[in-house]
Amino acid sequence: MICDVCGKAEATVHLTEIINGKVTELHLCEECAREKGTQMEQHFGISDLLAGLADLNSDVEIKQDIDLKCSSCGMSYKDFKKMGRFGCSQCYESFKQYIPSLLKRVHGSAKYVGEMPKTGEYQVVKDELQELRNKLRSAIGKEEYEEAAKIRDQIRKIEEKRAKDEKK
Repeated sequence: MICDVCGKAEATVHLTEIINGKVTELHLCEECAREKGTQMEQHFGISDLLAGLADLNSDVEIKQDIDLKCSSCGMSYKDFKKMGRFGCSQCYESFKQYIPSLLKRVHGSAKYVGEMPKTGEYQVVKDELQELRNKLRSAIGKEEYEEAAKIRDQIRKIEEKRAKDEKK
C-alpha cells in the first residue's frame, strides 16, 4: 500500500482518525508518520492527557500538589502533570500516593494484569523446574520413593509442555 500523503513510499503506519464523528483512515510511510506525529504532539501531547487525568482527582489533591516536590530533584507534582514524566527515580517515591489513582484512570487498574513477557515466563518455569529437581533429590535421599515418583511426573509434565510451546 502506498502512503496517502506523499504517494511515493510504502505505507507502514496505519492511523484511524475520528474528527467530529467522521472516521478517516490514513496509510503513511515512516517519514510522513513522523511528521504527522509531530503535528499531533503540538496540538495534543501525552503530557496534556496525563495532566487532564491527574486533575480528575479530588480537590484535596489539587490543593496539596501545589507544594508537593520531589526530595531528590525538586520537581513539583504540578511540573510532573505538565510534562507527563518524572524528573528522577526518587519522584516515584515522592508522588507514590497519587500514582495508583493515575494508573487506574489511564490503564483501568493500578496493578499490572497483562501477559508476562516470554523471557520472564521462561525464567519462572526454569525456577520451578529447579525447585522440583531439588525436591526430587531430597525425596530420593530420604527414600520417599512414592513422593519422588510424583515429583518426577510433575517435572516431565512441565518439560513436555515447555517443549510443545517452543515448537509453536
